[in-house]
Amino acid sequence: MYDLVVAGEINVDLILQDEEIHPQFGQEILVRDALLTMGSSSVIMACGAARLGLRTAFFGLVGDDEFGAFMLREMNRRGVDTSYVKPSPDLRTGITVSLSTAHDRAMITFMGAIDALRADQVPEALLAQARHLHVGSFFLQKNLRAGLPELFRRAHAHGLTTSLDCGWDPEEKWDGNMQRALAETDVLMPNESEAVNITRTATPAQALERLAQRVRQVAIKLGPAGAIGARGAERASAPAVPVTVVDTTGAGDSFNAGFIYGHLHNWPLTRALRLACACGSLSTRASGGTTAQPTLAEAMAAAGLDD
Repeated sequence: MYDLVVAGEINVDLILQDEEIHPQFGQEILVRDALLTMGSSSVIMACGAARLGLRTAFFGLVGDDEFGAFMLREMNRRGVDTSYVKPSPDLRTGITVSLSTAHDRAMITFMGAIDALRADQVPEALLAQARHLHVGSFFLQKNLRAGLPELFRRAHAHGLTTSLDCGWDPEEKWDGNMQRALAETDVLMPNESEAVNITRTATPAQALERLAQRVRQVAIKLGPAGAIGARGAERASAPAVPVTVVDTTGAGDSFNAGFIYGHLHNWPLTRALRLACACGSLSTRASGGTTAQPTLAEAMAAAGLDD
């Protein structure tokens, strides 16, 4: 029934945007734009995948509050099945305030329900209906981490492949059961900073070689420099697509959606990386992680790929 199930966090993003933002305590500063939009690495990835045409379902925890209702409404509007998500009056939906410029962003997060999900809560019935399971924000989801290897084993038992995007570790310890989780991961998609920290290496290229010994497929996001990847002994790279950048929020998650599309269609590594880079690049054309996510046709054209 589903090409993809995403299990992860649900939170809103409040994006404050200007050319430069330098807040200081005791002072008020003004920004030129503000946007309340869908946040969460996992949600943005799910929306990007649905935009590309993948049949996508989501499982996560959310508060029975205004932010939770907003998230579920917007996810459904973008084609993500949220029928397995049950709002809880005992939880509060998380919120991230993103201070965003065209070059970078800083984020401040109230966790709320973001770290409440446990791996054993993911329904067996949902896994039984899917082809692939993706988990994002590994380091933010503290209650999910211990059971993630077992969740991925459950997915494998149903014939699914698995993918992981670790996200940044706010504690900067770079473990938290990560090594055990990698043993059950089919596709790993960190950015360059995350990759070198996980592997304790000096460069993304070194990190790629280290991770390729552990994971069947690795795609490392390099921002404006594109991406590099490994699949067994194969190595590949792809460039970013030139665009006028408005907001980088969620670009890596849109990249993930493109790469998993290629994975599920058994594409060669280079082709999957090129689609992923196009999806990530095109998503930066507007504020918010989902506003400018491309259709498959748009991404294919931008990447210079034939049907």
